[in-house]
Amino acid sequence: MKKIKWILLLGLFIAVTGFAKPVSPVEAAYALIERVTPGYGDQFVLELISPQEGEDVYEISSKDGKVVLRGNNPVALATAFNQYLKYVCKVHISWLGDHLDLPEKLPLPSETVRNTIHGKYRVYMNYCTLSYSAAWWNWDRWQREIDYMAMNSINMPLSVVGLEAVWYNTLLKHRFTDEEARSFLAAPSHAAWQWMQNLQSYGGPLPKSWIDKHVVLGQQIIRRELELGMKPIQQGFSGYVPRELKEKYPEAKIQPQPSWCGFKGAAQLDPTDSLFQVIGRDFLEEEKKLFGAHGVYAADPFHESRPPVDTPEYLSAVGRSIHTLFQEFDPHSLWAMQAWSLREPIVKAVPEEHLLILDLNGSKCTQRNACWGYPVVAGNLHNFGGRINMHGDLPLLAGNQYEAAVSFSPNVCGSGLFMEGIEQNPLYYELAFEMPLQKGKVELDGWLKEYALRRYGSKWENTHKALLLLLEGPYRPGTNGTELSSIIAARPALHVKKSGPNAGLGIPYSPWLLIEAQAFMLKDAGVLKTSEAYRFDIMDLQRQIMTNLGQAIHKEAAKDFEAGDEKGFELHSRRFLELLTDVDTLLRTRPEFNFDRWLADARSWGDTEEEKNQFERNATALVTIWGADGDPLIFDYSWREWGGLIGKYYLKRWQKFYAMLAGCLKNGTSYTEDNLPMVYGREAFRANAFYSELGDWELEFVNTPHKVRMPVTEGDEVEIVKALYSKYLKLAEVYYQNSGEVDYIDRKNTFENLGE
Repeated sequence: MKKIKWILLLGLFIAVTGFAKPVSPVEAAYALIERVTPGYGDQFVLELISPQEGEDVYEISSKDGKVVLRGNNPVALATAFNQYLKYVCKVHISWLGDHLDLPEKLPLPSETVRNTIHGKYRVYMNYCTLSYSAAWWNWDRWQREIDYMAMNSINMPLSVVGLEAVWYNTLLKHRFTDEEARSFLAAPSHAAWQWMQNLQSYGGPLPKSWIDKHVVLGQQIIRRELELGMKPIQQGFSGYVPRELKEKYPEAKIQPQPSWCGFKGAAQLDPTDSLFQVIGRDFLEEEKKLFGAHGVYAADPFHESRPPVDTPEYLSAVGRSIHTLFQEFDPHSLWAMQAWSLREPIVKAVPEEHLLILDLNGSKCTQRNACWGYPVVAGNLHNFGGRINMHGDLPLLAGNQYEAAVSFSPNVCGSGLFMEGIEQNPLYYELAFEMPLQKGKVELDGWLKEYALRRYGSKWENTHKALLLLLEGPYRPGTNGTELSSIIAARPALHVKKSGPNAGLGIPYSPWLLIEAQAFMLKDAGVLKTSEAYRFDIMDLQRQIMTNLGQAIHKEAAKDFEAGDEKGFELHSRRFLELLTDVDTLLRTRPEFNFDRWLADARSWGDTEEEKNQFERNATALVTIWGADGDPLIFDYSWREWGGLIGKYYLKRWQKFYAMLAGCLKNGTSYTEDNLPMVYGREAFRANAFYSELGDWELEFVNTPHKVRMPVTEGDEVEIVKALYSKYLKLAEVYYQNSGEVDYIDRKNTFENLGE
C-alpha cells in the first residue's frame, strides 16, 4: 500500500513540476549522442573537465580506439560532439537538410583539439521565434531543437512554452472566470506579442486543451534544457495585465495601453501600485509550481509603448519595483531585459549584478553609451517575420562581432541569436552558430570549402564555387537584418513598393550570380542527389532565382499596361503567373517551405473539429493578413514563399489583379495608384475599390477551414529544379538583357519597430 502511495505521489510530482530523477552531465550528453546518431554512443568516451579561466571548454581526442570528448558541462560536451561530426567525420546537421552519412566504425581524431567557447552567456531565440517558427511544434520537434542548441553551444534559451497556464492560473486567483481568463489569452500564432505586452485577446478564446497540453510540453522542454546544463530564461512580470483587471480592482492604478498595429492594447498595472507586488508574486509562484524557478526572468517594461509618466524619477521607481519583486522572490535572480525599448533610469535603478541586457541587434551598446557599463549580450537579429529570402552578411559574421563588441565594451559578456524566425538560410546560421568557438576572424574561402564538403559530401569543388558566387551575391556585405521584399508575396500593385512593412523591392546584387551558382550546383547532381542538404539547397536557390526574375517580368507587365499595350501586357502577365505556379510546384517537393505542413501541424493540436478549425485560422492569419481588431495594418509582415501558400493565396491575388487590369485595357478604362492612402509605406488594406474587394477575399481565405492538401510534398526536387533552371535561364536572358545589375534599395522608413 505504501509503495502504491509513493508511486502515485511521485507521479503527481512529475506531473506538476515536470522534473524527474536528476541526470548526470555525462548521462545527458550520452543521451544526446544516441538521439542524434542512434547506435553510436558506445564509440565515445565522455569526461568532465574544469572550465578555463571562467569560460566553457571542450576537448576532442582518442584513446583505446574510441573518440574521447571532454567538456566542463553537457553543453560543452555536446559542442565537442558536433565539432567532431563536422570536422572529423565531415558530416552536417541543420534545420534544413542533414548530411549524416556515417561509417559503421567512426574515424578517430588525428590530433587532440582543445578550444574555449567564448562568452559567459550564449542566448537563443526571441519571443517572435516562438510564434513565427515554433507555434505548432510538438515534443519531437522541440527535442531536436534543444539538442541542436546544445550542439551549437547555446546555454541560455528563452523558455516560455506553457506560459498560458501561468497566466490562466494567476487570473483565476484574481477574480477572473475560466472564460474571462481564456478570452484574454491570444492565439498560439500570436502569443509572442502578448508576452511582449503588445496585444491581448486575439484569435481566442484559447481552448483549455491547449493550455493543459502545453504545461506538459513546457515541462518537457525545461527538464531537457536543465539536463543539458542550460540556464533557461523564464517570464518575469513588469505590470502587463488584462484591461479587465481594472473592473476587478477599480482603485488600482491600471492604465489601458494604446492600440498596437491595429490591435487593442492590454493594460499596464503601475509598478508603483501596491497591487503590482501581489499579482507579480502570484505570477512567479504559479510559474514556479508548473516549471520550477531557475533564476533568470525576462521583463521589458513599456516594450514598444510609452510609460504613463516619462520622468527619470518615475522610471527609476519602476525599475526598483520590478527589481524588488524578483529579489524578494529569488535573492539570486537575474533580470534579463531587451534593449529594444531600453530606458536609462529603469536600468540604473537595478544593481549591475542583477541585470543582463539583451542587445538584440548588437547596436544599442554603441548607441547607449555602452549600456552604462551593465552586462550586455551582443546579439544578431538576422530575420524578421520568418520570411523566406536568401540573405545575410557573411563577412560581418566572419569578422567576429562578439570580439569586436568586447573590444568596444568590456561589459559585453556573451552573444545571442535573436532572429524572429528560424528554419531559413542554413549557410548563414552555420557560421553564426560557430562564431563563439572562433578566436579572431574567419577566412571565408577556406571555411566555405569545409562547409561544402560536410554539407554535400565528397564532391565539393563545384559546390564551393557556387558558394563563392553566393558570397558575392545574397551573402555580401550590407545584406544583414532586413529581408528584401518578395514580388511573389507582395500585395499586387502596378508599382509594388514592398511585400511587408519593412524592406523594399530590389536586388542588391547581380541576379546572374545565382544563375551561375545553380549551374555549378547542378553539375554534380548525379552524385549529390542522395544528400538531403543538397536537395534542399538547389530547391532554395532555384526559388530565389525565380522570385528575383519575377521582379523584372512584372515591371514589363506594368509598363505595357501603362502604355496601353494589350498584347505585351498579356504576354508578361501570363509569364508572371506561370512563374508563380512553377515556384509553387518547386516548393511542394520539400516539407520545409510548406504551407500545408504548417496548417496540418496547427490542426493537430485541436481536440475537436472546432478547435482544429480555430488553430488553422490562427496559423493562416499570421502568414497572410497578420491580424488586427479590424482591417489589418501590417498584412504580409510574415510573408512566406511556401508551397501551397503561393498557389492558394499569392497566385490568386495576382490573378485577380491582372484580370482587373486586363479588363481596363479591354474596356478602355483607367486605373491608377496615384494618391492612394498608404500604411507603412504601401497601399492601405482598402485603399481603393479593388483593394477593398481583395481584402474581403483575403479575410474569407483566413476564415475558411480545411485548406490542407495531403500529402504535403510531391515530386522529385532534383528533376524539377533541372527543368525549371533550363526554362527560366532562357527567360532570364530575355528580361535581364538590359539590366541585371545592382538595384538601389530605399531603406528609409522600414518600420522595424512597429509599435513606436
